[in-house]
Amino acid sequence: MAYNGIFPVNYNQMYPQVPQQAPQQSGGMIWVQGEAGAKSYLVAPNNTVTLWDSERQTIYLKSADAAGMPSMKILDYSIREGSNLPQKTPINNKVEEYVTKDELEAFRAEISKKIEGFREDLGA
Repeated sequence: MAYNGIFPVNYNQMYPQVPQQAPQQSGGMIWVQGEAGAKSYLVAPNNTVTLWDSERQTIYLKSADAAGMPSMKILDYSIREGSNLPQKTPINNKVEEYVTKDELEAFRAEISKKIEGFREDLGA
């Protein structure tokens, strides 16, 4: 067997390297195949990546803490057709719905009289 320095000449043939499957990337987006693909995606410590599912309408936010322990949040999204934006509820500013200070004071005095009447009935 011929040697090239320390390693045999046919070293690569004896121990073939398994090619790593690189994730599909397009325009800065990282595409994975399903939740299993997202779980197997490696994230560097103290980093967060956004992974887009190529099979479903799902986004995975995968993070790793300082020790490299991964965590993942799963977001499902839906596509809106046209301009179906939620309509704002109109605010009803009718003046008739508000009480004046005098009306409020009269109501408070009426309630106070009723409370005093109940106390007298109870003998307190």
